[in-house]
Amino acid sequence: MAQFYRLRVHHRQTGEIHDLTVASDRYILHQAEHQGYELPFSCRNGACTSCAVRIRSGEVFQPEAVGLSQELRDRGYALLCVSYARSDLEVETQDEDEVYELQFGRYFGGGRVRFGLPLEDD
Repeated sequence: MAQFYRLRVHHRQTGEIHDLTVASDRYILHQAEHQGYELPFSCRNGACTSCAVRIRSGEVFQPEAVGLSQELRDRGYALLCVSYARSDLEVETQDEDEVYELQFGRYFGGGRVRFGLPLEDD
């Protein structure tokens, strides 16, 4: 049987704060949308970082978050499209590029990748 939890979302991109109730057996993003809230997302499969949030308090279960390293999960990041609430939560949306840089910056930090297909100059 599902448990219900309070969720507070600090939406950095819009400056809004959303308060809603989520069930423990359904994806958080899906539930937020059904309650009329628009949150960032892209793939809906846990493969990108568009729906990434930083957990301020609480706990989620996200076994399908393949697009988020264990290191970032341990640092309090979650992907709402494949996360289940496990307690009352307070989260803050993130900028996709910011999370991508945290996860992959060490691999691409030296500049643009020069192998593979040629990149056009900006």
